[in-house]
Amino acid sequence: MDFLRLYDTHYQQVRKFILTITKDDWAADDLIQETFIRVKKNIKSVRKTDRISSWIFKIAYHLCMDHLKHRNNETLHPVENETCDFNILPLKKIEQQQMNNCIREKMERLSEPMRIIIDLYDIMEFTHKEIAGILSITEENSKVKLHRARKELKSILSKECSLKYDERNVFICEPITKKNR
Repeated sequence: MDFLRLYDTHYQQVRKFILTITKDDWAADDLIQETFIRVKKNIKSVRKTDRISSWIFKIAYHLCMDHLKHRNNETLHPVENETCDFNILPLKKIEQQQMNNCIREKMERLSEPMRIIIDLYDIMEFTHKEIAGILSITEENSKVKLHRARKELKSILSKECSLKYDERNVFICEPITKKNR
């Protein structure tokens, strides 16, 4: 297996995965580097090349968990929100960004394992088989965890957001205020 090809193929997605877990740009840089150092060091131990992606993400996941355990009282450097020029973006794109930000904010209230399972399946589009490999759980357990995480997110959203189609038939998320209840 060609390490450089693996690196080029997986770097962006693994970094996004790490950033999703750590919420720390600086830590993500360190952890992505450490992930690929370990990949390079242990690449010869991989027997089934069809599972290489899951193996790489599993390394990243375990490094993230170690990082989170040890970070306790350190100062965090949050990822800057994407800046956007509202004059350039069409209204639909702005609304979509706002809705994504709103849902992401609600997801932050989920436990870390719930957030991770939703990110892996719904955002990063991993299969339950791949998730099982990354998290060292069964496929069935992956399905159960995803179901519970979605149920919890739905509960949070239903209490705090009104999800509906507006007059233009665009799906929107409006926060529920005391007046709206």
